[in-house]
Amino acid sequence: MSLSQPLAQENLGLVHLCANRFKNRGIEYEELYSAGCIGLLKAVKAFDPNRGVLFSTYAVPVILGEIKRLFRDGGTIKVSRSTKELSLKLARLREEHILKNGQEPTISQLAQLAQESEESVIEALNVSAAPISLTQENEDGTRQVDIPVDAPDEEITEKLSLRQALSALDSSDRQLICLRYFKSLTQTQTAKVLGMTQVQVSRREKKILERLRGELL
Repeated sequence: MSLSQPLAQENLGLVHLCANRFKNRGIEYEELYSAGCIGLLKAVKAFDPNRGVLFSTYAVPVILGEIKRLFRDGGTIKVSRSTKELSLKLARLREEHILKNGQEPTISQLAQLAQESEESVIEALNVSAAPISLTQENEDGTRQVDIPVDAPDEEITEKLSLRQALSALDSSDRQLICLRYFKSLTQTQTAKVLGMTQVQVSRREKKILERLRGELL
């Protein structure tokens, strides 16, 4: 396949960003980059601009998928002993947090408790056979849209795709998400800041999460 298409040429940087996430894992960088280019071309061919999603948002998961295919075909990525030990430590800290506070800890809370970086925590959580669910019950008794924690090798997706999806929200919706997920306010606290009721915040939050989920899939 040729990389002569303008859209592919303009987005080769995405391939380098994705390939760099897999360096020093047993496969030469040239192979990682070549697989990423195949993914980029597949994304160019299948991309529909009428969906209202940025090309990079759509392309990154496709590029990562092609790169990870190399590891599936050639064997699994080895997990270090330290990562396995951290996984066990996080499981213990999670249980202690739930017993003490009655709710699941967030990634940032686990990182603080374990005195580790959030990236290390995410990687260790994904080593576990059963992923830890961070979905909490809303204050009105319903459950919010389940957005699973990404694997560590997809951190680039979070940095690019999520940032772009959030920037597309209007200012009031972006503020609501900021208060709830970046400042960790409850729905009741958020409602007071925004001059809304808790029920209004709950309903609006679910609509925003559904929109973000649709754009990130």
